[in-house]
Amino acid sequence: MQSETKKILEDLQSGKISVDEALLKIKTAPFEDIGFAKIDLHRKVRQGTAEVIYGEGKTAEQISSIAEKMKENGQNTILITRLSEEKADKINDLEYKKIARVGIIGDIPEPSGIGTIVVATGGTSDIPVAEEAAITAEVLGNRVTRLYDVGVAGLHRLLSHKEEIMSASVIIAIAGMEGALASVIGGLADCPVIAVPTSVGYGAAFEGLSALLSMLNSCASGVSVVNIDNGFGAGYMANMINHMEDKK
Repeated sequence: MQSETKKILEDLQSGKISVDEALLKIKTAPFEDIGFAKIDLHRKVRQGTAEVIYGEGKTAEQISSIAEKMKENGQNTILITRLSEEKADKINDLEYKKIARVGIIGDIPEPSGIGTIVVATGGTSDIPVAEEAAITAEVLGNRVTRLYDVGVAGLHRLLSHKEEIMSASVIIAIAGMEGALASVIGGLADCPVIAVPTSVGYGAAFEGLSALLSMLNSCASGVSVVNIDNGFGAGYMANMINHMEDKK
């Protein structure tokens, strides 16, 4: 992934910025302490992706203060996950995605990844987690294709999308119940598959634990697994894969 530091050096080399401007960008304080939070201002420099605000457990006022400091330090697009509608109504200049419980401040950038990220769900009940993953990937600069309700109970639904599956650079497979979708997709695709177990299912599904264990025990090579209902984690990982550069 192209880091912010590399971009600064490339801009310096091309003459877009001066030596003093480059030095100022690199020397910016690594974090800002606002009492209840220490905002990581160098995360984009280190990792290529700026800090994301986790909304659960924070007040609307705290989220607004953190976002304001991010904007002051040049972050143009801010993602807020696990954000309730009640809090979202109190935050200025916010676009709220109700199904995903995600808030966005600023514009979603144009896709810059090497290919397309496919987000597939076993059922309609998995869509909230899928939308968290899809929107995360889009905010981080990726082209996303959504394939919803293509679970193994009606396998023909998934097989009708073979072209999207075969041409994807990363696939996020999201399912509850027994979590079989990830193994099926893993057996079809030639790209990395990120499996997301959801807490959808009857009693013996144990709020996603059954799907988690099934995905961890997948016999399909190339399948990795994130935590239960962790759409954000899957979207973030897919973004990293889709922005990999040749290190040579």
